[in-house]
Amino acid sequence: MAEAKSSPVTETAKPDLVLTRIFDAPRELVFKAWTDPQHLAQWWGPHQFTNPVCEIDARPGGAIRIHMRGPDGNEHPMTGTFREVVEPERLVYTFAVPDEKGNPLFEGLQSITFADHNGKTKLTLTVHIFNAAPAAAPMLAGMEQGWSESLERLRDLLANNFQEALAGREIVVRRVFAARRELVFEAWTDPKHVAQWWGPNGFTTTIQEMDVRPGGIWRLVMRGPDGTDYNNKIVFLEVVKPERLVYKHDPEKGTEPVTFETTVTFAKQGDKTLITMRLLFPSAAVRELVVQKYHAIEGANQTVGRLGEYLAKISQK
Repeated sequence: MAEAKSSPVTETAKPDLVLTRIFDAPRELVFKAWTDPQHLAQWWGPHQFTNPVCEIDARPGGAIRIHMRGPDGNEHPMTGTFREVVEPERLVYTFAVPDEKGNPLFEGLQSITFADHNGKTKLTLTVHIFNAAPAAAPMLAGMEQGWSESLERLRDLLANNFQEALAGREIVVRRVFAARRELVFEAWTDPKHVAQWWGPNGFTTTIQEMDVRPGGIWRLVMRGPDGTDYNNKIVFLEVVKPERLVYKHDPEKGTEPVTFETTVTFAKQGDKTLITMRLLFPSAAVRELVVQKYHAIEGANQTVGRLGEYLAKISQK
């Protein structure tokens, strides 16, 4: 059998399969289900398949290796390499499925996008096969059915497990402001405004830098009523004006080692704005630490309350 020649791997190549699904879970969780091997192993593959080998290094150049085991006991290995990892937005990787002798049966490029959909996640899966031997035809013919069943298993995992796990890791604050969404977003992203309201009651804030773009750094110093300074380093992950902000608290060395991610959404309600602020911690134990040691729930509510007072002042001007 002559070896099939592969065509260049390009993002513009015509896909062989495109599937779109809506999952009732935040995209950060759906992204984690795709990049955490413990979760990935629970849903990858059609119904009744298991994954005795599931290894994933979700970074550009990192490897993915999965061995699916079918109901008949046969194993189906797959290896690949990540080309793009943009948390929690996008994954792109090449993959190869070998035959019994270890030669490529078929190879392809797969991309997955994770888009916020009113608090849910719109996932789009695109698969392009760029090299396939004739013996791969039956597997490729069943590719759509196989992926459909895999995504059904992902849906069930999210519904059954992740929501419970999330409940113990989050702090959520919601507030409606009598101000336009554009103004509320500006008050959250312009340092001259942020310095006027950021922090719990009695705190003052000095903004050292604030680069509001994906990858941009936000450094600030909060001073408590007792004179204690709290240095903060934050990295913006997503900026969608005036709808959404996602940023990660990334402490400097020598400061309190608490890392967490904040998502803020700005929703129009007529002439008012509903903000929802979600603080997601690595574990329930870390959440409990900041709640008990730093009074994080009270602090978050007081901070948002101060924003409301500030908006009321500048809205009158």
